[in-house]
Amino acid sequence: MTVAHVFQIDPSTKKNWLPTSKHAVTVSFFYDSTRNVYRIISLDGTKAIINSTISPNMTFTKTSQKFGQWADSRANTVYGLGFSTEHHLAKFAEKFAEYKEAARQAKEKSQDGKMELANSPSQESPAGELASPLTPMTPPTMENINGTDEACEITPEPRCEPSHNALSFTHSPTMTKHWEAELAALKGNNAKLTTALLESTANVKQWKQQLSAYQEEAERLHKRVTELECQSTQIPVIKSQKTELNQTIEELENTLKAKEEEMEQLKDQVENTNELLEQRDSLSQKLHDTELHGRVLEEQLLGAEQRLEESQEEQENFKKSLRSLLELLDGKIFELTELRDSLAKLMEEGS
Repeated sequence: MTVAHVFQIDPSTKKNWLPTSKHAVTVSFFYDSTRNVYRIISLDGTKAIINSTISPNMTFTKTSQKFGQWADSRANTVYGLGFSTEHHLAKFAEKFAEYKEAARQAKEKSQDGKMELANSPSQESPAGELASPLTPMTPPTMENINGTDEACEITPEPRCEPSHNALSFTHSPTMTKHWEAELAALKGNNAKLTTALLESTANVKQWKQQLSAYQEEAERLHKRVTELECQSTQIPVIKSQKTELNQTIEELENTLKAKEEEMEQLKDQVENTNELLEQRDSLSQKLHDTELHGRVLEEQLLGAEQRLEESQEEQENFKKSLRSLLELLDGKIFELTELRDSLAKLMEEGS
């Protein structure tokens, strides 16, 4: 099993490659026990983009460092695979050769067992592969796909890796004040939510006590109602009182449920606040690291400036030494000139 970009040859031109997947997909080898054949299978979601039966006369050709192809006569097409590395291509070629040999052995065993049926039509015709082109197919290029001349670089699908530097910070007093203000706001909100949660918890306990008292009162009243129902003259009044008490109990139960839901919401808000505080701590640590890095860079800058000043002083000293040497050289040249003139005069006087 490997991962590659899948292509098929253009049936109209037999030259250009047509991509069958928008991204790299899994390409696997399978053994079909019902037909005793080996297959190459690849799925793009629920769609089968490769279903190629391996036959002994198939050939997998490497046309570049990261691209290979093979012809399938049963599917009447040529498949191409673009790999992310040359190693993946070589590994797939080795597996292809192994399964090709296995397919040859399976075919020989099948033919040995069915010699008496040699003249009868077989389920799968051993037709030869597609006629191989005179030259191997070239790997797909952007000209073949998008109509341009730029080469198509096959790259594996990117994976989402968690980044330790997901946010970048700029070390400045404004940013520091911003995070301090945000921290203060978070602390304030956390304190408010904690206070509200405590108040709600206390209220819930109180409401439960009241409900328990109301239930006890309701039970007492039910008993009283039972006693009063025995008195026929007071039956309508008792039923009215019972109905009112039942309504009151229902209202109290609904109120208790609403308060419990409110308490759950407050708990969720407190949890969200804790998450924000954790994020704030992480951001503060990153900001501190950024400040330390900035200080290191400032020290490196000061050292570079000092070295630059020293280099400039050395250059000035070198220039001064060079000027002194030039002046000395000019004096020597002038003396040599005078000496030459003196010798010339002596030669003229001697002649």
